[in-house]
Amino acid sequence: MYNHSYNNNQFSRIETTCSLLLTELKKIWSELGEADTERDKLVYEIEQECVEVYRRKVIAANKRRYELQQSIALAGSEIENIRSVLGEEPVKSEEEKVRVSLREEYEAIVQRGEEMRNKKEERRKLFVEVVEKLQKVSSEIFGSTEGMNVDGTDLSMKKLDGFNKRLLELENDKSNRLKQIVDHVDDLNSLCGVLGVDFKQTIHDIHPSLDDSQGVKDLTDDTIKKLTAEIQRLREVKIQRMQKLRDLATTLVELWSLMDTPMEERRMFHNVTSKIAASEPDISEPNTLSMDFINHVEEEMLRLEKLKSSKVKELVLKKRLELEEICWKTHMVLEAHAAAKYSTEAVASGVEDPMNLLEEIELDIAVVKEEALSRKDILDKVEKWLTACGEESWLEEYNRDENRYSYGRGAHLTLKRAEKARVMANKIPAMVEALSSKTMAWEKERGTPFFYDGGQLLSRLEQYNSLKQEKEQEKIRQRDQKKLQVQLIAEQEALFGSKPSPSQSGRKPSRTSIGAAINGKLSLGGAMIPNARSGKTSPFVNPNKKGNVLDRCGYLRYGQHGGFPSQ
Repeated sequence: MYNHSYNNNQFSRIETTCSLLLTELKKIWSELGEADTERDKLVYEIEQECVEVYRRKVIAANKRRYELQQSIALAGSEIENIRSVLGEEPVKSEEEKVRVSLREEYEAIVQRGEEMRNKKEERRKLFVEVVEKLQKVSSEIFGSTEGMNVDGTDLSMKKLDGFNKRLLELENDKSNRLKQIVDHVDDLNSLCGVLGVDFKQTIHDIHPSLDDSQGVKDLTDDTIKKLTAEIQRLREVKIQRMQKLRDLATTLVELWSLMDTPMEERRMFHNVTSKIAASEPDISEPNTLSMDFINHVEEEMLRLEKLKSSKVKELVLKKRLELEEICWKTHMVLEAHAAAKYSTEAVASGVEDPMNLLEEIELDIAVVKEEALSRKDILDKVEKWLTACGEESWLEEYNRDENRYSYGRGAHLTLKRAEKARVMANKIPAMVEALSSKTMAWEKERGTPFFYDGGQLLSRLEQYNSLKQEKEQEKIRQRDQKKLQVQLIAEQEALFGSKPSPSQSGRKPSRTSIGAAINGKLSLGGAMIPNARSGKTSPFVNPNKKGNVLDRCGYLRYGQHGGFPSQ
């Protein structure tokens, strides 16, 4: 603030000095005898000179004041512009108005202007730093800048925050793109490894920066699209090669199974056959689908194809023996034309395609196995019945032996066996009835007769029952004949006296005609029934000559009857 008392004293002192000087001048003029007009003129000149001096000083002071006011106004305007650029609120006039001199105000506003300029420069540097980062990230992502420049007209914190937000978005986008590209490169590396393709050359063709593990990678949409397209293309190639390898592997397995290839040879291609049912992501081993490896597998397949023709003929003959074995074990027969078709001469002649023959004989084997499975229960009952019939036949022979009760070594064992045979023989009627019921149910379900070694089983069961009845009638007839003989002997003794009995004379009554008749008629209970325990074979099948099964029996496939009729 101005020191008004000091200024007033100074002006008073000036006035006193001027008054003293004027008084001194008047005294001098009096001594000189100056006229009053001259004195007035001189005083007027002095006054004018003083006024002029004061006027010049006032003008200079006004000019200085104006200059200071202009400078203050310019500085204030500059400060307001800077505040506007920085986005700050303008200072209210009440706050700006303070009681200070213009010089102090000027010095203060100059200092404040310097501070604002420094603040603006610092803000501009922040903008430049953020914009440079934005341009760099934008160039990496889009291949060009987004047209962001620092023009200096808007350096507000709001705009700076917007730039920072945009920078954060771009950096996140860059991070996501980098991760996406790394994942794509890894997928591409895996696909190239599986397909046997040069990985480095592939990514170099997409963009050279991808081949540089230390350098900055190109993150543009174009590079990502190229990576995605290349991955899709290689996956399609992978799927195509997988299908081709799967077809080759399936063919290999079929050829191995067809030709009974040793396991040592199969293990060489285990990594191929184990991938038959694998999905696309499961195949990741290097060079698994390379063209060299696929060609190697294809060469092996072609080699086996060449061997197949000769091997198939051997397999047909082997399957023929298998078919004969199944038929012999299950007491079924084959048709004559089937036997001729599968004969060694027919296979060797090559009249029919060996593969067709193999398919047909495998179909026949499947049909026979299915038929054998349905016959199993009946065959088990037949086996038990035949065993019981064998015991019954032995028991009859045993009962005809008059010395069966004589003492000797092992006699007690024979008696035990006779008792067991008698128990089994007593069960035969129930066995025959159960077997007949089971057979009739089977025939009703299948709509075809049940054949056993070429003959109908029910017919043989009926034949057995008929022979059984004949045998019983023969026994009754023998008993009646014996009674008649005893009666005749008694009558002769009464008329002529006693005579030596046949037993005393050492002669035995002959039973050959009766026993032979019974034994000859028991087609299933006697000599015509195979003894399951003795190992003898049925007269319908010769187990020591498997060819007889085909040469002597007719095999009718399921197509018409579903059974195995006799010829």
